[in-house]
Amino acid sequence: MAREKKTKQPKPAKQPGKVRTFFKQFAQTFRMTAKHDRLIALKMAAITAIVWAMFIALGNLTNLLGLFLVPGFLFGVLGATLYFGRRAERAAYMDIEGQPGAAAAVLQAMRGAWFVAPGIAFNRQQDLVHRVVSRAGVTLVSEGPSSRVAQMLQAEERKAARFASSVTVRCIQCGNEPGQVPLAKLQKTLKSLPKDLKPAQVTKLRRRFEALNAAGPAAPIPKGPMPKSARAAKGMRRGM
Repeated sequence: MAREKKTKQPKPAKQPGKVRTFFKQFAQTFRMTAKHDRLIALKMAAITAIVWAMFIALGNLTNLLGLFLVPGFLFGVLGATLYFGRRAERAAYMDIEGQPGAAAAVLQAMRGAWFVAPGIAFNRQQDLVHRVVSRAGVTLVSEGPSSRVAQMLQAEERKAARFASSVTVRCIQCGNEPGQVPLAKLQKTLKSLPKDLKPAQVTKLRRRFEALNAAGPAAPIPKGPMPKSARAAKGMRRGM
């Protein structure tokens, strides 16, 4: 009786290690940052050298140079990395600025109880209005020229006020015109709003608006979170 040959099962592909993933992400973020700041490598080297020189000077003054060499270098690298994180995040915002849905991407990347309904109003010029439900109440965020989005914001403000009459409704225009909030400062602006509602009230309000969202048309904007470059920059800053 012939024996059946056992077929070898293919080995599962090895997953890249955490260190390899980190360096790959770092390289991607560095290339993106260098596209907007060509001197980023030189600036990081200068920060490292300056901090290290300060530690060396302190070591010479205290006659303990050997104890300050390694910590000085490590603190220099840390300072350069922190600076790089800030520049990388700024470059990430510059990468998506001007694209339809950029403000929605930034809003959806916020961590915590921020419930975003992107594109609740839009026009042919791809100007958009997004709604954010949070402990600050209802915040309407527009993207586009003020002359075109003002009317859309007012209409959505009246609608939100009718739907949640006891809740504060605020309007924010995202853009680079006078009176508008730049994309890079959008998250900070929302986080600085006064917290008027309790978590239970936010949940109740969110569910009411979700029912309203289901009946509305979908906005023609890119779906999903921030582009990979922006997520990588923000992730690096959080990990520092």
